Amino acid sequence: MKKGIDNLIAVSRKYGADARFVIAGGGNTSYKNAEKLWVKASGHALATITEEGFAILDRAVLNTMGAKEYSSDPSEREAQVKNDLANASLTKDRRPSVETSLHNCIGFAYVVHLHPTLVNALMCASSAERTCAELFPEALYIEYTDPGYTLFKKVYDRIEARKAATGREPQVIFLQNHGVFVGADSTEEIARIYDGIIDKLSALAGVLPEGETEIPATVSETLPAIRQMLSRSGRGLKTLRVTRNALVDTFLESVEAYSEVSTPFTPDMIVYCKQEYLYLDAVSEADLLRQAEEKIEAYVARRGYTPKVLLIKGIGLVAVGDHARNADIVTDVFLDAMKIAFWARAFGGAHPMEREWIDFIDNWEVENYRRQVAAGNSRGRVEGKTIIVTGAAQGFGEGIARELLLQGANIVVADLNEETGGRTTAALNAIAGNNSVLFVKTNVADLESVQGLVRATVIRFGALDAFISNAGVVRAGNLEDMTLENMQFVSNINYMGYFVCAKAASHVMKLQTAQDPDYYADIIQINSKSGVRGSKANFAYAGSKFGGIGLTQSFALELAPFRIKVNSICPGNYYDGPLWSNPEKGLFTQYLQAGKVPGAKTVQEVKDHYLAQVPMRKGCNPADVTKAILYAIDQTGETGQAIPVTGGQVMLA
Repeated sequence: MKKGIDNLIAVSRKYGADARFVIAGGGNTSYKNAEKLWVKASGHALATITEEGFAILDRAVLNTMGAKEYSSDPSEREAQVKNDLANASLTKDRRPSVETSLHNCIGFAYVVHLHPTLVNALMCASSAERTCAELFPEALYIEYTDPGYTLFKKVYDRIEARKAATGREPQVIFLQNHGVFVGADSTEEIARIYDGIIDKLSALAGVLPEGETEIPATVSETLPAIRQMLSRSGRGLKTLRVTRNALVDTFLESVEAYSEVSTPFTPDMIVYCKQEYLYLDAVSEADLLRQAEEKIEAYVARRGYTPKVLLIKGIGLVAVGDHARNADIVTDVFLDAMKIAFWARAFGGAHPMEREWIDFIDNWEVENYRRQVAAGNSRGRVEGKTIIVTGAAQGFGEGIARELLLQGANIVVADLNEETGGRTTAALNAIAGNNSVLFVKTNVADLESVQGLVRATVIRFGALDAFISNAGVVRAGNLEDMTLENMQFVSNINYMGYFVCAKAASHVMKLQTAQDPDYYADIIQINSKSGVRGSKANFAYAGSKFGGIGLTQSFALELAPFRIKVNSICPGNYYDGPLWSNPEKGLFTQYLQAGKVPGAKTVQEVKDHYLAQVPMRKGCNPADVTKAILYAIDQTGETGQAIPVTGGQVMLA
């Protein structure tokens, strides 16, 4: 039995990790012996499944379901079936797959049910039954049937009829507009059968359009506004993701081309992308916004919820998610649908789901459960917001990014240090929940670079809710020693860089606030206690930070009418960060060398000197600063403020 479970896990992961076979965690697998059935539990992904991801059921109970008479009333019947499955479950904390009964009635030790794109190109085609009979004469073809007991009963009866007629049980069962079941007594045979199916279909399907297509720079002028249209009226902040390539362009070039993907092909499309999509083909930015406004509001009035897919000619496929992970799933599922539509041309053209099938799936309780699992339920203080943090590859910036990520935000790590930034982004994504982290190499002192940062943010997440201008540099020294080059370097990053970031960020934020009277955006500068109090032998840094607060107050006055709040956070000393403690270039070392602490002979003496000045006898850390950031974002009554986080070292009157 242990070997059987291990093989089940291995074959599940093999196909679950292969996008040709599994999209959005779909499909299910099972292993059975005479007494028990192990089947994937709902809410578990095949790609990462462990033994705990399988529900275990008593086959003695399951075996009675094929011949049992259930109520003729659909609702009552499904409730009876659900009760029988519950009675058969030996693991009460795991909801068995909706296809559990199917897995049980197929008489092989292993059953692997998947939705391979090539298979569904045939199953969602006009010639599905005829072509299936020609290519796979030993397979069983099942015309579309609503999932649940009705499908199970039809498959059960067909299997029994096939066995009575031929003495053999079919190993391959194709389901119209759904997928395929493959059964065998070894996982090696499962693989051989799937390889044969894919090889035959590949030879006929043709080659997909290839190549990436550039997303226009003007996406930053329209998509943030569309995102806020989708998010207003208490609908929750949406995360958008733009994808454009040759395949996408194929179906966006005209209304006629779009019609090929305008109706769902499979139940999974309805689960993740809903049953209706919006096609936008306006020729100008202003017209696009007018068209989006009209169509989105009409869609919400008609459906009661926002669309999950926008297809915008000249921009691409725009997935609309309740969070980043949801947007990624919508993207994957709809791209898969485009592949199905394209390849279905080789099998007589696409045959989407029919209206009564669609309505059944859209209202089916089991599919609603899957939708809830996919949606997730984590909530944080910045849930759904997209936040850029400059200088976030390490130090304070990395700590702030990490804290905001844990509070539910999508984070963009903006930094010149590509290697460190990439590592930081990977580490943050490893702890992300439904949100996500993107790295963009950025020079904060260069307007074109920062505009590129904002554009990349919009393409990946659809919006920019808060910009944390954290990147900063220090060059300590007295008047005798400070060089003009160092003075200009500090000013360029700390002062001019803040201006550049605010300029690029506010432009996009204005597009968002214009669409929603209840929405506020934030620009937050990470300043310093040296921005509100002079700093001996550190005037380059202090001067740039004093200037930064002047910018904050001025930006705040200008942007208040647009509901863009601008505030500065003024941290005290972050003793443990690289800015202070780097043994070669850290501030402690610089201050020691500059003689800023009279009589100090070691770095530790410099550190002790500064700690003694803090009434609360503690250094400032990223968690402390993030609490102030969260306050600045939460409130809507203050702007233009310099908020000290210094342990009492600096107290404002």
